[in-house]
Amino acid sequence: MRNLKAEMFNRKASDPRNMPDSVIEALGIEAGHSVADIGAGCGYFTFRFAEIAGDNGMVYAVDSNPEFLNFIEESARERGLNNISTVLHQGDVLALPEGGLNLIFMRNVTHHIEDRVGYLANLGRFLKEDGKVAIIEYKKGGILSFRRLFGHYIPLETIKSEMEDAGYTLIRKHDFLPEQHFTIYSK
Repeated sequence: MRNLKAEMFNRKASDPRNMPDSVIEALGIEAGHSVADIGAGCGYFTFRFAEIAGDNGMVYAVDSNPEFLNFIEESARERGLNNISTVLHQGDVLALPEGGLNLIFMRNVTHHIEDRVGYLANLGRFLKEDGKVAIIEYKKGGILSFRRLFGHYIPLETIKSEMEDAGYTLIRKHDFLPEQHFTIYSK
């Protein structure tokens, strides 16, 4: 089941320069939690969340790429993780449990969303009363950086403003990531 592209994405996510252990710690996921990993890619964080959430928790790996979701399903079986459900993201439809999520995690994906305020407002219906949304998004970068040249970033003030317009309140801002903003919101 070797998938070199998936392995490359997961290596990048796990790179110590991206501080994945610090990200996980800052999220405060606990055993029994339900988490949606929107833009799950090849599942690096999905697998980490599933290990923490345990048998009484659930992790929804959401992505628009069926190949990535198949990789996650096969890898979850190999790892013995039975608390991962893959969700194919098509258009505006998200098959997630209403009022059932402790955390919605979005890493390097918000710059791909067209109507962000509408999309983010809609996500609120999937959160438990005390649920949170965590957004990690690229900073602008240097003049010749890929993310700047191709618009793969969103300024922090834009994220905060759009989240406020969508009905969220900023509760935490983390500054430890060198190339990204990391903010957490409540509804």
